[in-house]
Amino acid sequence: MSKRAGAPPVEAPRQNRARAVSELLPAIHGAAFKRFGFVQSALVTRWPEIVGARWAAASNPESLRFPPGKKADGVLTIVVRGAHAPMMQHIAPEIIERVNRFFGYAAVARLTIRQGEVAKPMPRTAPPSLKPAPPEIGEGLKVIGDPELRAVLESLAAGVHATRGIPKVG
Repeated sequence: MSKRAGAPPVEAPRQNRARAVSELLPAIHGAAFKRFGFVQSALVTRWPEIVGARWAAASNPESLRFPPGKKADGVLTIVVRGAHAPMMQHIAPEIIERVNRFFGYAAVARLTIRQGEVAKPMPRTAPPSLKPAPPEIGEGLKVIGDPELRAVLESLAAGVHATRGIPKVG
């Protein structure tokens, strides 16, 4: 190898370079989520909206597993109270259709049912620390069905309404 005079030496890329935490996290949580069949939190928290209050009282989503390397054609496992299992098996195609409509694509191809104890759904209420929007903002926020989302938007609207002029940084 001949080196030219005055040319800077060419360094090989470092193997053990410092990396951002964001580069490491997908590798960390990916294995754990795949191992335990992580269900998206939205699927769990909005289960009554997806399947209806009647069926949500008798079932809970337990896991959603996808084939390796895919995010579609998964297997959704739900826990159902014993006596409701035959009926849930009967309406399984409708549940699959509703879950896929919720996700916006064919995320679930098959539904498996496991009999067990079903936790009662927690009622969704607004956090107590948020203040309602002043009445002069309007009626637009009152039509939002989700109480937590409505409270957050009311708080944001109240903050915007209270601001006068250009914000001061200082």
